[in-house]
Amino acid sequence: MPNILTPGDPPAIRPGRTLPPSRSDMLRAMLPHTLECLKARQANLIGDDLITDYVALDWLEWAGGGLRLTETGRNLCNLVSRRPTA
Repeated sequence: MPNILTPGDPPAIRPGRTLPPSRSDMLRAMLPHTLECLKARQANLIGDDLITDYVALDWLEWAGGGLRLTETGRNLCNLVSRRPTA
C-alpha cells in the first residue's frame, strides 16, 4: 500500500523534512535488521512507524504491494554494515 501523506501528518514524516538526529541515528542503526526482516519476508516485524519514516526518507519504497530498499537505502545499509564498532 503506498504511503499517502496528508496535511495533518506530523512534519517529521513529510517528504523533504528531516528527522531529529536521535531518530535518524536510530533508523540508521535499525536498517540492517530491517533488511533482514525484508529478506525473510517478515516486514510485519519492522513496525509501521519505522516503515513510514523509511519511506519518507526514501530508504524504502513500496513496489507491487511489498517493500524494498531504494538505492539510497542500499547505499546507507552498506555504509552502516561496514562501519567499525567502537
